[in-house]
Amino acid sequence: MNRIDTDSRPPFSSLNGRRPEDLFSDLPTPCYIIDEKQLRKNGEILSSVMKKAGCKTLLAQKAFSNYDFYPLLSEYLTGTEASGLYEARLGAEKMPGKEVHVFCAAYRDDEFRDLLEYADHIVFNSIGQIKKFGAAAKENGKSVGLRINPELSTQEGHEIYDPCASGSRLGVTREQWNSQITSETISMLDGLHFHTLCEQDSDALELTLSAVDAKFGDILSLPQISWLNMGGGHHITRPGYDIPKLEKCILNAKRKWNTEIYLEPGEACALNAGYLASRVIDIVQNGDISIAILDASAACHMPDVIEVPYTPPLYGAEEGRKGSRYCYRLAGPTCLAGDVVGDYGFARELQIGDVLLFGDMAIYSTCKTNTFNGIPLPNIWRMDKDNKLKRLTDFGYNDFKMRLGSV
Repeated sequence: MNRIDTDSRPPFSSLNGRRPEDLFSDLPTPCYIIDEKQLRKNGEILSSVMKKAGCKTLLAQKAFSNYDFYPLLSEYLTGTEASGLYEARLGAEKMPGKEVHVFCAAYRDDEFRDLLEYADHIVFNSIGQIKKFGAAAKENGKSVGLRINPELSTQEGHEIYDPCASGSRLGVTREQWNSQITSETISMLDGLHFHTLCEQDSDALELTLSAVDAKFGDILSLPQISWLNMGGGHHITRPGYDIPKLEKCILNAKRKWNTEIYLEPGEACALNAGYLASRVIDIVQNGDISIAILDASAACHMPDVIEVPYTPPLYGAEEGRKGSRYCYRLAGPTCLAGDVVGDYGFARELQIGDVLLFGDMAIYSTCKTNTFNGIPLPNIWRMDKDNKLKRLTDFGYNDFKMRLGSV
């Protein structure tokens, strides 16, 4: 098999120049590989921010919930953030002794009592939800928070991920606060929460904090408000991220409002710490487009490629069809016509059996996989500091079947 030139881009830098064929050619594909070296590097960066700025950092499990790595991450983080009962339970069980925070757009009556067993901080999305569940949370010793909407959009082009978009259901606006809040509800509040960013730098946080101050600064100044959660979307571990500005934002907020500051990044915890290995199983030609069919599926194994959408980094290849001699459209094996990863340019012709390695596949991948068309779930492997591999899962037919009917 011909080799692809080495690739030193951030999604592959942790491989230290080793080629996918050298590291992963013996693995059954498709499969995910989680790189504990990069996880530890990310953890060290986040820990440094915590020490310099005096803040606390939580793992947002919605982005990365591979709990075999929670002991590693717990060395650096304050705890976990959950989006509901199951994630809260996972955080409590797999990162014991650490804080468990939860936010949900609306809590269910039949789950809230169980949630109280696992969560330490409970953030509500509406004043109505605090009125409904806040007393029970306080009676059980939980710290109660409210998500706010500062109504400042700092991102363009993907409104589906913009919590401040017009008509957003996420967070309480100042108008809603003024019209619905009561003194009894205020008395239950311990903190405020906002989450407005998505893969952004600290300049966007700086702008957001100005809007938070203008809209809710008086609320944050109340003596009972002991914490402010700045949510996720901070790309802290991305090369080039302005960490000093982030630390300045945190320190200024702590001084201004005399509150504990929490961050809850998901991507930053596991950025560039995972790969999806796949093989070419067929090559077809349609007009002037060469199409390589892979054993990995965008729809099943990297759904953000379709939902965001975006084109993931591929080892040794460039996105697009210009500037390369050999161009291929990479597509999955399902019946979905749109099961397409993207167009890439290569330095050589692809061959059936070639191993292709997609980067930055630790986040929003393993936690979002599905078995559409009966496509098997990729197994998950752990790669340690010496590049030794250990399989963590053993997925098969029953993992497809069990979700669809009786045992």
